[in-house]
Amino acid sequence: MIHEDHHHHHEEACEHCHEHHHHHEEGGVKESVIKIVLATVLLIAAVIIEKKTDWPTWAYLLIYLIPYLIVGWETLTEAAEALVHGEALDENFLMSVATLGALAIGFLPGAETQFPEAVFVMLFFQVGEMFEGIAEGRSRKSISHLMDIRPDTAHVERDGKLLTVKPESVQTGEIIVIQPGEKVPMDGLVLEGSSSLDTVALTGESVPRSIGKDDEVLSGCVNLSGVLRVRTTKVFGESTAAKILDLVENATEHKSKSESFITKFAKVYTPIVVGLAVALALIPSLITGEWAIWIYRALMFLVVSCPCALVISVPLTFFGGIGGASRKGILVKGANFMDTLSRVRTVVFDKTGTLTEGVFEVTAVHPELIDEKELLHLAAHVERHSTHPIAAALRNAYPDEQDDCSVTDIRETAGHGVIATVNGKRIAVGNEKLMGLEGADSHPCELKGTIVHVSIDGVYAGHIVISDRVKADAADAVAALHKAGIRETVMLTGDQADIAAHVAATVGVDAFHAELLPADKVACVEKLLSPSKEGALAFVGDGINDAPVLARADLGIAMGALGSDAAIEAADVVLMDDKPSKVAEAVRIARRTLGIARENMVFAIGIKILVLLLAAFGLATLWMAVFADVGVTVLAVLNAMRALRV
Repeated sequence: MIHEDHHHHHEEACEHCHEHHHHHEEGGVKESVIKIVLATVLLIAAVIIEKKTDWPTWAYLLIYLIPYLIVGWETLTEAAEALVHGEALDENFLMSVATLGALAIGFLPGAETQFPEAVFVMLFFQVGEMFEGIAEGRSRKSISHLMDIRPDTAHVERDGKLLTVKPESVQTGEIIVIQPGEKVPMDGLVLEGSSSLDTVALTGESVPRSIGKDDEVLSGCVNLSGVLRVRTTKVFGESTAAKILDLVENATEHKSKSESFITKFAKVYTPIVVGLAVALALIPSLITGEWAIWIYRALMFLVVSCPCALVISVPLTFFGGIGGASRKGILVKGANFMDTLSRVRTVVFDKTGTLTEGVFEVTAVHPELIDEKELLHLAAHVERHSTHPIAAALRNAYPDEQDDCSVTDIRETAGHGVIATVNGKRIAVGNEKLMGLEGADSHPCELKGTIVHVSIDGVYAGHIVISDRVKADAADAVAALHKAGIRETVMLTGDQADIAAHVAATVGVDAFHAELLPADKVACVEKLLSPSKEGALAFVGDGINDAPVLARADLGIAMGALGSDAAIEAADVVLMDDKPSKVAEAVRIARRTLGIARENMVFAIGIKILVLLLAAFGLATLWMAVFADVGVTVLAVLNAMRALRV
């Protein structure tokens, strides 16, 4: 889907998503279903065999081990790996201890075998994991639809022929040709041609840069208007876009791994349960000498304490939450990010394309000599054929071009503007430099944005202000975040300070930092990530230049429809549309999902403790415990289903 190079860059960047679920890739769900069905069939067969025959205990153990290992092998190996690496006791370890305990009980003198429960519990666990895998797989699938599918190729001149090759194969010093509308594959210098470049991907800036002979072009920009012949100065891997992707990789290494809710829970719960079980086996036995009874009770205690209800209902809750969010156009890449999302206290926005549209429009007209309409009319006519986005903004402001003006000898100079003859008058439309050349005395403007000056026969006729429009719901989005208890909202931008200040004031963010390059943005976020602050930091952005920050923040949120593929890859949450108000909604959904998970936890553990107390005094049988557990699970699952409704 994405060309190889990105893939290589993102293998590492995405590893933290796959930590718990590396078995639930596409196709992994099918595998899980097959395992679960197979194990269920074999479990039923084993129960029937046990009822109908009279074999020694170890023979039954072998029969039950087949379905047990089919569903549990991965859990057991992951638990063992974690132990070997000295990591904390996670949910895999909890499930392994409980089920192995259940298998071991049968060998104690005078004890009943509990083989079916062991397999049953492991099955439960896999079903829960599978649901979570499905939810994450689904959101990944939707994300892959958003990816920028355009293959990156380079047109290189070799032996007088123009060949289309993979960018990796182009050497420095070769000559490449870049057509309008194509991405610049690698850094270089312009030999001939003039054009304007869309640098949004690199700087986040929506104002295109005009370039001509001897100017430098950077990879990742999009060539807008003219054909360029470029001598390459860096190979693909060393070019600007590749550098930014490197930043992404390094950012991911520093990012603290967010854990899913159940893992966090298991880390606290497992040692307590295992410790209590050991105490229950040792202390009374040492006093009474009745080892068999107390080991039996300790193993019972382990089996009963295994939180089936949680193990299936918590993943289901997240499944519901992720599913519900995706119906609202919010794609969460994993249950752990749902957890982080609920703890967000600081939100950092990129400006262009996130809080603003990233599109130009005419915001003010200041005429002299002639009236507003006439000024726009002239400017739109002169810019009639230009592909520059600023020209497009002028044409949109004066759409009625069907009048009888004759426009002749249009001349465009890169970096200055356009001169043309309209009805016999020489009209110049462009920047201050062009006005200087025309001998027209231009006036500065106090408004923020790109200023387009117009002169008629060398006399100044006024100017038009064009700027990036703030999104309609940007101010509401920031207000909604403050209302939701977000402590700090910050805006970062590569744009000039005065424009940034204007946008920051309009939108109502608490603070802003301007004129930043991708690496500066990372530095800014690291400052904001200071350990003294509780809660998580979310960064919202959309361009390639935001990818490193998206990867570095506790939670990266990318705007999907506009976003570059690098940003979508690096982010943890993707918003399908470009409404910043979705951020507050995402936080709300995450908090609600976590609330439901907590209710299930309190309920399940409450019932558990009750049964455990009974079991410790020998009042509860194992089946009673399992039954209580199943009942609790059913109720917890029903509660989990509420998470689907957003």
